[in-house]
Amino acid sequence: MNHGTDNTLWLNATLFDGLNTREQRMAMAVTDGQIAWLKPMAELNTGDRSGFECIDVEGALVTPGLVDCHTHLVFGGNRAGEFEARLEGKSYEEIARAGGGIISTVKATRAAGEEALFEAAKPRLQALMADGATTVEIKSGYGLSLESELKMLRVARRLGRELRVRVVTTLLGAHALPPEYKDDADGYIRLVCEEMIPAAAAEGLADAVDVFCESIAFSVEQCERVYAAAKAHGLAIKGHTEQLSNLGGSAAAARAGAASVDHIEYLDEAGVKALAEAGTVATLLPGAFYMLRETQLPPIELLRRHGVPMALATDANPGSSPIFSLKLMLNMACTLFRLTPLEALRGVTAHGARALGLQQQVGRLAPGLQADFCLWDTQNPAELAYSVGLPRLTQRIFAGVKA
Repeated sequence: MNHGTDNTLWLNATLFDGLNTREQRMAMAVTDGQIAWLKPMAELNTGDRSGFECIDVEGALVTPGLVDCHTHLVFGGNRAGEFEARLEGKSYEEIARAGGGIISTVKATRAAGEEALFEAAKPRLQALMADGATTVEIKSGYGLSLESELKMLRVARRLGRELRVRVVTTLLGAHALPPEYKDDADGYIRLVCEEMIPAAAAEGLADAVDVFCESIAFSVEQCERVYAAAKAHGLAIKGHTEQLSNLGGSAAAARAGAASVDHIEYLDEAGVKALAEAGTVATLLPGAFYMLRETQLPPIELLRRHGVPMALATDANPGSSPIFSLKLMLNMACTLFRLTPLEALRGVTAHGARALGLQQQVGRLAPGLQADFCLWDTQNPAELAYSVGLPRLTQRIFAGVKA
């Protein structure tokens, strides 16, 4: 059944609203693609049903549409050969010296046309949608030139237009140094600040700007220059920080007003406090932790103690997290990082939306928000994190319409 956007009343839902599970069975009214109201079934009267198409979900779990707030879905080629080489004992450095690593993806992405990049990215995004995603962030970062970064962002925008999913785009020009700027990081940062950011903003291709703050990428001072340029052009700020070492990048991003900082395995208490004071979300990426066989755990207990919201995302990319399943991230976050199932589910709903600055639009089931939600073949939210591989999603609703 293809439910319209006019008036639909969903009855007898076991409701996880993005933050908590409601104790009573709930009714949810949808009008014109938005959630109009919520009521416990026990308080529903005959008049409440008037004018609505009523759909009884018979106790099924209903959650907000899932939010994947950190992906790199648009890229050329793949790095399966490097995966095999690492398992055979080659180091990342050896692979990079042989022309592999991120630069191999840059070469393939630069060589690919927009149509080829679109067709390659489409099934990756569809896999996330089949897992319940209704909002997905897509970063650039494998072009590392003005032309190729804008090309990636145009593909990401097209994906959002042609598929029933909300796509948020992020310019990640400061992802790595391209070969032509090998010994001139400051020169490349000038290119990002003076050409990429203004062009992406002028064409309406980016919602946010991200940077990789790390010893193998860019310094805190260089990142701060990127943040200043982003803010000057009205773009939101995000940061890849504290993945491999503690440079203070998270605190710097928080001071600049970042919506989120991502990875954060090496984040210390001072950095956690900075996030708490700024209201910045900490995004956990267990897929990369798993694929790279990392051992440094993110500071989960410190984040809890200081009340920092924890988002959760796939980091879907060709090198360190070629994984396209948010439900698998729920399981990994619980097993690897010891999140509770409720914390993990918040991470791909309310907190994932907040990491994108969309908390007033999606990520929760509340009056006035967009009617993006999922129906699952269970009544227990913990089962979404507990089991892997079972097709529990029965319906995915986007803007009030089955999608």
